[in-house]
Amino acid sequence: MNVDAGDLPAVPLGGRRTVSPPNQGGEAGSGGLRRARARSGLGRAGFAALLVGGGRPQFADALEPVIRAHRAQHPQADFALLDRAYQLAEASHRGQTRKSGEPYITHPLAVTMILAQLGAETTTLVASLLHDTVEDTAVTLDQVREGFGQEVAYLVDGVTKLEKVDFGAAAEAETFRKMLLATGEDVRVMVIKLADRLHNMRTIRHMKPASRIRIAKVTRDVLIPLAERLGIQVVKTELEDIVLATLHPEEYAETRALIAARETAQQEGLDPLADFAGALRRQLREARIQAEVSVRPRHAVSVHRSRLRRGELAPCDFARVLVVVEENADCYAVLGELHTCWSPLPGEFKDFIAAPKFNLYQSLHTAVATAPGGAGEDVVEVLVRTARMHQVAEFGVVALGSPGARADEAHAEEAAGGRDELDRTDPARPGWLSRLLEWQRETPDADTFWSALTADLSGDGELTVVTEDGRTLHLPVGSSCVDAAYALGEEVGHRCIGVRLGGRLAALSTELHDGDVVDVLTEDAPVGAGEPGGPSPEWLGHARTASARIAIERWLAEHPQPQVEPDGSEAGAPLERLGVELPSAPGPDPRDRALVIAAGRPGAAVRLARCCTPVPPDQLLGFAVKGGIAVHRSGCPTGSGMAGGGRTPVEVAWAQDAGGQGAAPVGYMVTVQADALGRPRLLADLTAAISAVGADIVSASVEPPQELRVRHRYTVTLPDAGLLPGLMKAMLRVAGVYDVYRAVPQTANPGDGPGEGVRPSSSSGIRSSAGTFFDEEAVVPLPGPDPFR
Repeated sequence: MNVDAGDLPAVPLGGRRTVSPPNQGGEAGSGGLRRARARSGLGRAGFAALLVGGGRPQFADALEPVIRAHRAQHPQADFALLDRAYQLAEASHRGQTRKSGEPYITHPLAVTMILAQLGAETTTLVASLLHDTVEDTAVTLDQVREGFGQEVAYLVDGVTKLEKVDFGAAAEAETFRKMLLATGEDVRVMVIKLADRLHNMRTIRHMKPASRIRIAKVTRDVLIPLAERLGIQVVKTELEDIVLATLHPEEYAETRALIAARETAQQEGLDPLADFAGALRRQLREARIQAEVSVRPRHAVSVHRSRLRRGELAPCDFARVLVVVEENADCYAVLGELHTCWSPLPGEFKDFIAAPKFNLYQSLHTAVATAPGGAGEDVVEVLVRTARMHQVAEFGVVALGSPGARADEAHAEEAAGGRDELDRTDPARPGWLSRLLEWQRETPDADTFWSALTADLSGDGELTVVTEDGRTLHLPVGSSCVDAAYALGEEVGHRCIGVRLGGRLAALSTELHDGDVVDVLTEDAPVGAGEPGGPSPEWLGHARTASARIAIERWLAEHPQPQVEPDGSEAGAPLERLGVELPSAPGPDPRDRALVIAAGRPGAAVRLARCCTPVPPDQLLGFAVKGGIAVHRSGCPTGSGMAGGGRTPVEVAWAQDAGGQGAAPVGYMVTVQADALGRPRLLADLTAAISAVGADIVSASVEPPQELRVRHRYTVTLPDAGLLPGLMKAMLRVAGVYDVYRAVPQTANPGDGPGEGVRPSSSSGIRSSAGTFFDEEAVVPLPGPDPFR
């Protein structure tokens, strides 16, 4: 059967194509497998003969346009293999028709033509000719493998849809899951699928209205983002235009009318961009820079977006100037000429050569004003790239050749030390694709997989962050610190209690930027038996990646959250509010007299100040007050204020046995504060640590969280003053606690003192080390200023 060349795509990829809004019913597709077997007229022997045949001296007429396009970029290709694949496809699809009434073989021919125009190699074209045979005809995958090899069979199997009879409503989602898995091994699977969808979208007018809407939405939500990630710009832009024409025909018609009016003005010589391109061409010629300068029209969706954003359109909204040069250095030479002869617009320069986009794209972007003021009609956007960059920008991963050739090239470069193992300029390597593959295996439910897939693909960019130990993480734009934690592994994410960005603590909700240095802080096993705290429900609002959301949702489902969070948000929340019975606030204790001796005042009532709770061997400062002697810790702001006010200190000292091993068990009251990163169960872990030392809690309060920080204040009674250092160390060992210190009253003017009563020092507090964060033996203050102040 001969197919006229008019049945193939009429417009080469990369050209501009006008899409008519769909107006016909029907769906492009094939008949079922049973109908295929009934109509093909070929028995098993006939299929076998085609599979092992030696090819023909003359190629089929219908295949000639494909061969011409393929020979232009691959002159040494095995065209006989292509012809043999066509013969099998034509014979197996014989008798099948599309909804348009055309023979079905026109579809695999058109898909193959698209791939040939993209520059795909022969194996991809062979697989595209056969991509529907296993799904819709009597040909089996084993027969394809026997006749054309394992590589072709893998590609064909990757794009073969799953049967609805087996999967029901989940068939589409499961088919995409299968294709993603296959794409992880060979990116050409998705390339063939995109070409297949492009031809189906070109003939979408033959589908029923409901089918048009459904398929256009799937194309918009899944296929177009995948084309963007693979860098296949020519496919992405045409799909976008057809989707706009399908879902919003009026807006598309209005946009096309504006473009047509602009084209009419250009034909009449009213084109400022053409004038600028001519001037730039002359300037580069004078500078002896070899370059091709052209005006590159924008596609309909790009113009439509500018129209929605700005209202009134300027020439740069319809087209941009493209400069193609030979070498990378020439790109920057062109940029110098541009910025010397015309006024660059601030903030419009972007260097995607030094920092390529995640989808291989490389170019210099700038915008210049062609007249003083540079507003509206006078602004021109310019793209500068090499010829190789232009090829990759248009055809993406297809321009890289077969995965085997890329792997050989990469291995050679790595052996020579010239390639980074985590190079993110190749979307077939770890990056967005590996991220999809990681979480999709954890979502057995098809609906969950589909919603997570569309959410993950909804972003339009990728950023790179680096951990302090040198690991590189590739995340979608808009990711937060929560996403970075889960990118390091699910267990790391569950145990995350904080993050440092650039050495400073940051909230988990903080949005990451390209190049950030991230240090994820994790909690150790809690005091006693049990699991780490785990994620909070609020993290779902911060998670951008599907892998993080799925992991958090699964953990929350397995660990129902209590109705009342112990670390509550109310200032000074006492333990009584949490169901813990505590003694009433302490008053003067007659036992204090047995601890402190006042020189020259035997029998005087001695009271240890509750503001600073001195314990042996603190230096003391006493003052005579009504009813006895008040004893403060040396350095206490209250005691210092009394001395500064003219009060005469009284000489006081600890009793000889106070704090010693032979001292009577009178008890020592002390107030200790702990600064920590807020997390679930922190209060429970701290009180357990205090009790394990043998201290009795008299009172406790928790201040409301401030960003990441939460402050706990405990007044406890110790049977032995020597237990205080051990108590503070035990509190510091609790996951998330980064500072423990003796509490002092707030100064009258907090700005004059250390701030809000927080006075950590080597004598009054212990802090975790900067290197290990939760070092059990750390008993010295961190160097430098406190990052929370």
